[in-house]
Amino acid sequence: MISIVIPAKNEATSLQHLLPLLLKTQPDAEIIIVNDGSTDNTTEICADNNVKCISHPYAMGNGAAIKSGARAASGNILLFMDADGQHQPEEIQPLLDKLDQGYDMVVGARDRKGQAGLARLLANTTYNKLASWMTGHTIKDLTSGFRAVRADKFREFLHLLPNGFSYPTTSTMAFFRAGYAVAYLPIEVQQRKGKSHINIWRDGVRFLLIIFKVGTLYSPLKLFIPISLLHGAIGLSYYAYTFFTEGRFTNMSAMLLSSAVIIFLIGLISEQITALLYQDKNRK
Repeated sequence: MISIVIPAKNEATSLQHLLPLLLKTQPDAEIIIVNDGSTDNTTEICADNNVKCISHPYAMGNGAAIKSGARAASGNILLFMDADGQHQPEEIQPLLDKLDQGYDMVVGARDRKGQAGLARLLANTTYNKLASWMTGHTIKDLTSGFRAVRADKFREFLHLLPNGFSYPTTSTMAFFRAGYAVAYLPIEVQQRKGKSHINIWRDGVRFLLIIFKVGTLYSPLKLFIPISLLHGAIGLSYYAYTFFTEGRFTNMSAMLLSSAVIIFLIGLISEQITALLYQDKNRK
């Protein structure tokens, strides 16, 4: 069974058009709208279309809405999409067909035209490349909210998902680092209806923090080794400079070189802890 989970915050205008199309293209699917503290008539529109609606008493965030929907869903496949009209219901089936080929998650990847402005395009390109390096896999669209996943595997990472933005970032990197199969399918997105709730500067910093958080959780050395090498290179360079100019080894050089060793050892210990955690999980 397929459960379609749609977080919505003041997206009534879009839902009026989206829900009839979903009911037509996916008549057997369970559709769950998570009303994240909306002040419009989202609840009434869901009732008019006989669609299940979970309402938060106040705006708890996009990630919190996704978690509420995932917990309430009864399907073994979860399909997430936005409520703003960007994602087309007819593109759901290709994602599901791809999932049937043995994948655990299939993500709808937007092209350049699907990015909301040049700034968002540059930011997402940077996030994609950084996340690809952290996970060791090519990530084509880190922040796409249009994806199909196997419910049991997705629920393994609910505790990692942030209540705000960005659940796609966390879930994508978590699936890759856990060794689950992830695929991408190109999609076309429509012009969104209404105003975006994402602030590129505020939420951009959050995206970077999430990438580092998940990266250090699953692959600590990917982060610690470059920082250690940077400290070591600066320390050696400064030692060379002071040796040739003053003929001595300074406290600053000692501190930088010591920091390089300490950072590397912390990363090594973190890597071992991560391995033990996964070993315990596999035993269970």
